[in-house]
Amino acid sequence: MRNRSGCQLTPLGRLVEPKLRKIYQESLSAKADAIRFTRLYTIPIRVGLMTTIGAQRLSLVFARFQQEYPHIELELLVNSEALLLEQLESGQLDLVISAPTQLLGLPYQSTPLYQERYVVAFNPAHRFNQLTNITLKDIQAEPYLDRLNCELRGDLRSVCQDREINLYATYRSNSEEWIVNMVRASIGVALMPEFTLPKHADDISFRYFSEPVITRQVYAFHASSMLQKNELKVLCAGLSCGL
Repeated sequence: MRNRSGCQLTPLGRLVEPKLRKIYQESLSAKADAIRFTRLYTIPIRVGLMTTIGAQRLSLVFARFQQEYPHIELELLVNSEALLLEQLESGQLDLVISAPTQLLGLPYQSTPLYQERYVVAFNPAHRFNQLTNITLKDIQAEPYLDRLNCELRGDLRSVCQDREINLYATYRSNSEEWIVNMVRASIGVALMPEFTLPKHADDISFRYFSEPVITRQVYAFHASSMLQKNELKVLCAGLSCGL
């Protein structure tokens, strides 16, 4: 009922209001129960991520994907490339994101995602912060943090041998997180893919490696037959367009 003071419930409206509110709340509860029930039987898209792939770029794509397709669940598993490819072959994974030195052949399809340069990471108080360009010779005089999972580790060793450069590894680790934290602690310097480093970190500085220039290409791999899954097709499209 509307009057000069606004809208008011009629006597009949006041009578049925509690029951209508109860029906509305019960309908919301039933909808939530239905969503939870369907998710019990939802099989997520299983994505394998190579240990050296940073979250800086991919996390933004996954966040946008979740907003656009909230009904599709993702399961992210981090491991070595060799183990991830075994799991992809056995069907335990739907998709693998890595930076291979050699592309997979049939029956797998590869989608290029992005390219990144290697950088020299160091504590902001390090003398490198005064340099514009950093070369292998510059690193040779510094304690070096060796990334054991680096896919280009063998190539870098060959380059050093050709140029008669000896990088002394003060510490070695198969964990990117440990390498980053040792850089923070000023234990040494590290050669890393640029998007592996945390974004806008005040306690870590870096320069692009200038001599030689080293880059890597990141790909998404999946079996050709898996594109029959519409959810995977949507994710691959989101990755290729969003990076």
